[in-house]
Amino acid sequence: MFVNSIELQQYRNYEHLKLDSFGPVNLLIGQNAQGKTNLAEAIFVLALTKSHRTSRDKELIRFGEERSRLTAEVDKKYGAVKLELSLSQQGKKAKINGLEQRKLSDFVGSLNVVMFAPEDLEIVKGTPGVRRRFLDMEIGQVAPGYLYHLQQYQKVLVQRNNLLKQLWGKGDSAQAMLEIWNEQLAEHGVKIVKKRKQFIKKLQKWAETIHQGITGGGEVLRLAYLPSFSEAAEEDEAVLMEQFMIKLSQMKEQEIRRGTTLSGPHRDDLSFFINEREVQTYGSQGQQRTTALSLKLAEIELIHEEIGEYPVLLLDDVLSELDPFRQTQLIETFQSKVQTFITATGIESLNVDKLKDASIYHVHAGQVER
Repeated sequence: MFVNSIELQQYRNYEHLKLDSFGPVNLLIGQNAQGKTNLAEAIFVLALTKSHRTSRDKELIRFGEERSRLTAEVDKKYGAVKLELSLSQQGKKAKINGLEQRKLSDFVGSLNVVMFAPEDLEIVKGTPGVRRRFLDMEIGQVAPGYLYHLQQYQKVLVQRNNLLKQLWGKGDSAQAMLEIWNEQLAEHGVKIVKKRKQFIKKLQKWAETIHQGITGGGEVLRLAYLPSFSEAAEEDEAVLMEQFMIKLSQMKEQEIRRGTTLSGPHRDDLSFFINEREVQTYGSQGQQRTTALSLKLAEIELIHEEIGEYPVLLLDDVLSELDPFRQTQLIETFQSKVQTFITATGIESLNVDKLKDASIYHVHAGQVER
């Protein structure tokens, strides 16, 4: 997969930008707040229709403007495709080769990316919400149906929580409505949990191998999925459905008292172990960074395994965060295999000897020069 060109109109601090003839490795060099991260983010947004930095789409539109438009031409193994995403106060519209997509989930997956940014270290040491977002973003790229069930689950969750807030002190007849929401929540919830289990099993395979390579065989990395209502190994949907409904029944009184849903995939977590010691709690900063790096490199291989071609790699101000050894490990992984966009404040922080034939773009105040 290869991004040939990109055009931005009224996006962030770019009034109009058109770049083409990208190379296999592209360095976006500029001081902070000049727009280099915005450019990398735009590629991410074209892949997932949402930003990794904000959940507020209006922040992506240039200040004072009504709408923003992003287009890119992407080479894939079956030929070139033109992607277009329009953002406005009314919502988002996505086109593939000029044809508007009925659902955004039909557009996601047309361009596959792996983003590695400093905040991704929080996948290891941050909150469960960060890890759930990581899972949702990555699974959504290779399994668009997952996004549909995730959206439906979140809608039902809001409705169920609203009902729970109203049920305190009410009789059984009022609580009967809860059963309707329970079934809908479980229907979509088990699809999410099943897909997460399958994804983590595949990610484990790649991450374990890569981590052993980085550490010279001295460390064994294990991923542990922590679902809130089932056994981690269980994948049968009928069994998961039964387990979820039982858990909702068990938690009913407590949920009514607290006015919120206490069980389900919105409460799941992911844990990491090195030589069977939990990395979040007992791992050194170096081990935490190596774990995050192993996960990102595993994503690249997993996406290749799933779709038959490598994703585009976006390294947003992250190489300078890694020591020379980890920089080298990362560069040698993508070199000559994955098209890569790297943002940095200066070349001096990069191991440029390892970056063969890189194209360099200087970014200043929303202008880009090659």
